Order: sequence, then C-alpha cells, then structure tokens
Amino acid sequence: MTSLRLTSSNNRLFQRLALLTVIVVYILILIGGIVRSTGSGMGCPDWPKCFGSWVPPTEVSQLPANYQEIFGTKLKGEVEFNAIKTWTEYINRLFGVFTGLLIFGTLLASIPFLKRDRPIFYMSLLAFLLVGFQGWLGAKVVSSELAPIMVTLHMLLAIVIVFVLIYTMARSFVGSVLIEEVREKTFINKWLVWTLILSLIQVLLGTQVREVMDEVMNKLGEAGRNQWVDNLGLKFYIHRSYSILLLGLHVGLIFWLRKSIQQEGILYRLSVALLAMVIIEIATGIVLAYWSVPAFAQPIHLTLATIALGLQFVLLLLLNAEMVFNKGQFIKNEHVNA
Repeated sequence: MTSLRLTSSNNRLFQRLALLTVIVVYILILIGGIVRSTGSGMGCPDWPKCFGSWVPPTEVSQLPANYQEIFGTKLKGEVEFNAIKTWTEYINRLFGVFTGLLIFGTLLASIPFLKRDRPIFYMSLLAFLLVGFQGWLGAKVVSSELAPIMVTLHMLLAIVIVFVLIYTMARSFVGSVLIEEVREKTFINKWLVWTLILSLIQVLLGTQVREVMDEVMNKLGEAGRNQWVDNLGLKFYIHRSYSILLLGLHVGLIFWLRKSIQQEGILYRLSVALLAMVIIEIATGIVLAYWSVPAFAQPIHLTLATIALGLQFVLLLLLNAEMVFNKGQFIKNEHVNA
C-alpha cells in the first residue's frame, strides 16, 4: 500500500492529555443532554452558587421558608426545589469545572511545543479561552431562563471547542499515523465538506426541535406525553426527513473512498465507524419519535450527533494532512510502502 507517514512530535504526555480531554468534553456534552432531557436546567436557579450555596441542599428543609421569594425573582416565583434536578445540574457544573481544569492541564503540557510546533500551543490556548467563555455563556443560559438562542449558542460553542481540541490532538499525533493514498482526493474532499456542513445544520436544527419540544411539554404536560411528537410541527418533520439525506451522504462517502484507495486504512476504517455512528443516531431518533420521547434516548441522540461531527472533522484533517499540518519541517513528504 502506498501511503503517507507524518513526522513525529513524540510527546506522549500531551497526546494522552489531549485525547482524554476530547473524551471528557464528549462526556460533558452527554451530561448536558441529560440535564436538558430531565428538565434540570434550572435545578440551580442562581450562578455560580446553587441556592446560595457552593454545595446545594439535598432536601427542602435545608432551605429558608421563603426560598421561592429569594431565588424566584427572575423566575416569576416559579422556582420549586427538586433534589434530583438540583444535583443533576450541579454535577453538570462540577464536571464543567473539571473539564476546564483538564484543558488547562493540556495547555501547560503544550508549552514545550512553542519551540517545535507553535500551533499546538496556540490552539491549546484557544481551547482554554473558549472553555472560559463557555462557562460565562452557561451563566447567561441560566440568567436568561434557558432562552432558546442562548441554548443553541451554548451547543454550537461546545462543537467549536471539540473541533479545536481534535485539531490540536491530531497535530500532536503526526508521525504515528499511516494514511492511505487517495486518488480522487478533490472530489472526496468536497463530498466530506458538504457532509460536515449539512450534518452541522442537522444538529442545530435538532436544537430547534428540542426548543419546540419544551413548549409542547409545558403545554400538554406529562399526561399528554404520547401527543408531544404530533405537536412538534414542520421543524420536526424536516429534521426527521433530513436524516435520510445524511445517511445517503455517509454511504456515498464510503463508496467513493473505497473506490479511491488501493487498500483499506485509517480513513476507510474511520468512515465505516462514522456510518455506524450515524445509523445508531438515526435509530435513537426513531426511538424518540415512536416511543413518546423517552428521556434516556435524548442525550444519547445528541452525543452521537456531536461524535459524528468530530469523526467527520478527523477524516477531513487526515485526508488533507499535508496541507493542514505542513508547517516548516513539521511534514516530510516521504512515501512508504506498507
């Protein structure tokens, strides 16, 4: 097999931290989805504390008798203590802090790259700054009482952070990755870029459907759960039908990639994993649509969608490794036979 081997940065500490950070960010997205699906977003009505304390109460008796007046001003007095929702949101915040610390550790581990490959340090710094901004945006999500536009921006920024971390991690692994040669690279590049763009639109459209879902839930209540999907309107039907297009794009990606390589390698394996991820994601969407929106399926559906975006981005980076990572002596355009 003719393939491209990239030169090595040889920093295992950074590589492990970067990989762990990407995994933790995805777990944070999953936890955020759990918060949303369980309606725990306002489980802590204030920020950064929760019910005025750094460690929230476990039962209502630990709160002052007039806690609804104290914390319900901006919520129009509709705040109601629920230990499960409060701690679900609080764990989400704690895990967010842990993620920030982990990204800060990744930033420290990237300092040696200032002499060897500066973009790794600068992208690590960017990820750290974006996480800080994400924390501030999270506070605005709470203060805006989960305003739809703020929730969508919060999700979009999380995806941007994932992309920055993936780029940084991929760059640090240069030298230990063997990439198969692709003949129709220009065509597959365009196919992959459009797949990524349309998938991102689908994720953002999904957040819009979720916002409509919140309105329907408030209107019909738990008693009308089996009618929630029927009242979602046009956005839901677009979101559902759109998935067929995306499935076709991913099948096509594997088809064209397989035709353009001599032997299956990392690009082909990742594209197969991506297709499997998309199929499972569609399956969870079917569960949501036809089984009255079970809470467990919502965060899984969202997390799989963001993982799929991450895999698409990795494929795009690897497919264009020479151009994306070509910095001075960082790339040696050597070809090896395997």
